[in-house]
Amino acid sequence: MKPTSKKTRRRTLLLAGPAALVVAATAAGWPVYVNPVIDVPEKADAIIVLGGDHDGREEYGLSLAEQGYAPQIIFSNPYRSTDAKMNAICGGTYDFELSCFKPDPSTTRGEGQEIRRRAQAQGWTRIIVVTFVPHVSRSRYIISRCWDGEIDVVADRKPLPVWVWAANYVWQTAGYVRAQFQQC
Repeated sequence: MKPTSKKTRRRTLLLAGPAALVVAATAAGWPVYVNPVIDVPEKADAIIVLGGDHDGREEYGLSLAEQGYAPQIIFSNPYRSTDAKMNAICGGTYDFELSCFKPDPSTTRGEGQEIRRRAQAQGWTRIIVVTFVPHVSRSRYIISRCWDGEIDVVADRKPLPVWVWAANYVWQTAGYVRAQFQQC
């Protein structure tokens, strides 16, 4: 058997290091981004649908309102004024109270600030927050820094492409880092 050359061993180590880093990052992020704790919603004072990609969260939030989980549903609307989906939702007629707001800043932190403002004004004790799976843990973290009431964070567990998971590992991690340096 031919002995392994130093060059081959070095190349193997150079490839193994980054591969091990990817495996470790994937394992560490799995319970946070891919399989977070998603609450079973309970009756609440309000349902808040966070802004983001139109990935089904709007429909999921509306279905919760239709099922009577809360007397009102509030949509974060950080989109352009030409966003047809949000214009239809915010301008629609429903059998429950629906309102929309533009978060300032246009981030989860801005949404948390609006939740705090409305919760204090309306005496809320429990809310349901609707987002999508990779954002569940971070939204819970940020909103709980803004308001100390009961928060059920829910998401529809629809399948996502691998590239969405990969992009969200980076995006959500950066959001966590940024949140460490910000107050609500």
